[in-house]
Amino acid sequence: MITLRVNGVEYTSQRDMPLIDFLREELRLTSVKNGCGEGACGTCTVLVDGKKVKACISRLSKFDGKSITTVEGLTKRERDVYVYCFGQTGAVQCGFCIPGMVICAKALLDENLSPARQDVKKAIRGNICRCTGYQKIEDAILLAAEFFRDNRPIPAETYEGRVGMHIPRIDVEEKVLGTGLFVDDIKLPGMIYAKALRSAYPRAIVKKIDISRALEHPDAVKILTAKDVPFNKTGHLVPDWDVMIAEGDTTRTIGDAIVLASSKKRETLDEILSLVEVEYEPLKPLTDPVEAMREDAPKLHEKGNILSKQHLRRGDADKAIANAKYVVTKHYSTPMTDHAFMEPECAIAIPEPDGGLLLYTASQSVYDEQREIARMLKMPPEKVRCQTKLVGGGFGGKEDMSVQHHAALMAWATQRPVKVRFSRQESINIHTKRHAMEMDVTTACDENGRLLGMKAVLISDCGAYASLGGPVLQRACTHAAGPYNFQNVDITGICVYTNNPPGGAFRGFGVTQSCFAAEMNLNALAELVGISPWEIRYLNAVVPGDELPNGQIVTEDCAYRECLMAVKPAYMSSPYAGIAGAMKNSGLGVGVPDTGRCKLAVKDGKVHILTSAACMGQGIATVATEIVCTVTGLSPDNVIHERADTAVTPNSGTSTASRQTLFMGEATRRAASDLSAAIQSAGSLSELEGKTFYGEYTGVTDPMGSDKPNPISHIAYGYAAQVVVMDENKRVTKVVAAHDVGQVINPLSCEGQVEGGVLMGLGFALTENFIVEDGYVKSKYGTLGLIRATDAPPIETILIGKPQPDALACGAKGVGEISAIPTAPAAAHAAMRVDGVFRTSLPLTGTAYRK
Repeated sequence: MITLRVNGVEYTSQRDMPLIDFLREELRLTSVKNGCGEGACGTCTVLVDGKKVKACISRLSKFDGKSITTVEGLTKRERDVYVYCFGQTGAVQCGFCIPGMVICAKALLDENLSPARQDVKKAIRGNICRCTGYQKIEDAILLAAEFFRDNRPIPAETYEGRVGMHIPRIDVEEKVLGTGLFVDDIKLPGMIYAKALRSAYPRAIVKKIDISRALEHPDAVKILTAKDVPFNKTGHLVPDWDVMIAEGDTTRTIGDAIVLASSKKRETLDEILSLVEVEYEPLKPLTDPVEAMREDAPKLHEKGNILSKQHLRRGDADKAIANAKYVVTKHYSTPMTDHAFMEPECAIAIPEPDGGLLLYTASQSVYDEQREIARMLKMPPEKVRCQTKLVGGGFGGKEDMSVQHHAALMAWATQRPVKVRFSRQESINIHTKRHAMEMDVTTACDENGRLLGMKAVLISDCGAYASLGGPVLQRACTHAAGPYNFQNVDITGICVYTNNPPGGAFRGFGVTQSCFAAEMNLNALAELVGISPWEIRYLNAVVPGDELPNGQIVTEDCAYRECLMAVKPAYMSSPYAGIAGAMKNSGLGVGVPDTGRCKLAVKDGKVHILTSAACMGQGIATVATEIVCTVTGLSPDNVIHERADTAVTPNSGTSTASRQTLFMGEATRRAASDLSAAIQSAGSLSELEGKTFYGEYTGVTDPMGSDKPNPISHIAYGYAAQVVVMDENKRVTKVVAAHDVGQVINPLSCEGQVEGGVLMGLGFALTENFIVEDGYVKSKYGTLGLIRATDAPPIETILIGKPQPDALACGAKGVGEISAIPTAPAAAHAAMRVDGVFRTSLPLTGTAYRK
């Protein structure tokens, strides 16, 4: 028998198990998160006799007689201080890592109430945060130290909640204390567990599937194959992704599901799957997009291996380049990378009495899930109700079906509640990645450095399935020439199916790749002309009234030159400073229907914000609350944000393309305007009990290839300039990021988005690489190259905006993606200024991070 104390209470256990299972499953202490299962991410950190321990890799028997503390065991004073300090500093985004960070903070502050920032960095070094860039978490811990050291009382703060002012995030308390529910925190009576057996080969014919031995396992409930699926396809835009591979069909990637098994016990799922017998005929995988485009290449999909071909042509690029004084042609390579969001994918599906399904999910759109699950099961969409719980990061990686459709399928087949949860390695093997791209780029300018023309060919590795491969390619092409004033462009993009893991949406959406190539070419041109890289950017930067390379007229809110001026002192401060610029759209654009929706309901004297806009950490609830408070004059105390639910919240589209702040924000502003008028007419909010106010905004744009002289490709653009400073060892010492975001809604949240994006951009530039060999994933969580706090440099954020009167969404433009885009070329430029090597591939080699 094992005896131990947890949060001051004595418990015993007759059986040994992982400590995390005892805490989460037996004691229901769900502040302890399972982010990786291999001791690398730190979300499961607890204190054992005052020392930090990773609960996911430790057995319960090791702690016999020990005392364990989780966030649930903190004193009221500690809880109050951490909630206040993490809220005041903007330290919380998705929240999945935060309880682990709080435990690390306690371990440090119990011994040292006057820590330096470097002490804090060392204290949280074992814990990964993918959202914040660490800086604000460090600020929170340093502030907490002051409160404990000086015995300061928690101030009784009041907040107006107006646009441009600070209010703590709406969800800060539940995320700091671990009381907010992520899907895996939920346990239901009678719930069973399901898991798919994945393909042993990236490309093989499935000759035979035998589930008979697996069905004999005492815990087996049901085992499904492709023939049990009403419609055996899924896919975000193109339904080309098999729910399961049928006998006689061919696998396309190692992530393909062969069977779906369910068990009464989560811990026996692997035993059951090991009894499934599959006979394969292995085939040689296609892993190179160029090879996959050959005429004699085997077809991976019925329509061939080219998913999408895009062509953007304006002016006469050939003539401009032929007549130019200076021409640079380079080949660039960028790798596949993993989103590495902190929360592994998890979904629960529950049969409803009316024959429908209720799902608890954590994705980037409940309506996308509803549509794809209903299509798979051939049932009306209204029979599939999807409710979001807290979402532990996304960055584009939670737009596709991963676990939701399998949970729904098994619940439909068994009529029992079903949980499907990916292990971290399953997540790494299966979910979409950033598209690897090979790019040939030619850029030309005159003798003074004025840009004249550009030609480019971009080849994108789509991987096994379409996902968002087409739109990602479009965005890479439409943004390839950057925020510069020249009109001769000829850009071709091709997205090619291979047997690699599928590519999909990823923060930056293709622009991170093409921006790296285009910005590096600018540096080479500047050297030929004899001007600085800063000068060539400022000389060619678009200003209001100019024409972007894609033909769109630059609007009055554009502040790219102001961004360049803001970072100029940082660039001039060091001989090892690198610079890059970028633009990024807000909204789907290019003629795709795009609507934001919001409903405001007055209930019990409060205004309830109802919108399906998914929050993966970017702060949707806080943005919507501040817009409502600004328009109506109400206090944040009178406003409640409801989580997305297809039965209650109107469809505001996917949280993608930096669109929700603008599209959902404008819909919210319109609904709030009607509410405000009604309050004035009625005399008070209480007189409007039971009434609802609806707002909707649709952005109208022109399709790619439009014959208009100046098509509107996107409703809005953000602009940015970043400077990365390195030392002589090519270690980053500082980043300065100036971002034109329009009107800032919440300053600390906006800064946090920039800081997190910059650190993700530094990972793309310096440390992260997703290793796939012959179609087999070789990467593990601990080898992804995620940057830890001790390697995270100081990041200075400069927020710039020229919001116009009567602008959409109070003038906000969004910042979620652009913050990660110019960082890699700025880092590559900095490295070149140290050693003179012009690098054309990522991650950069020969730095302090990669020899």
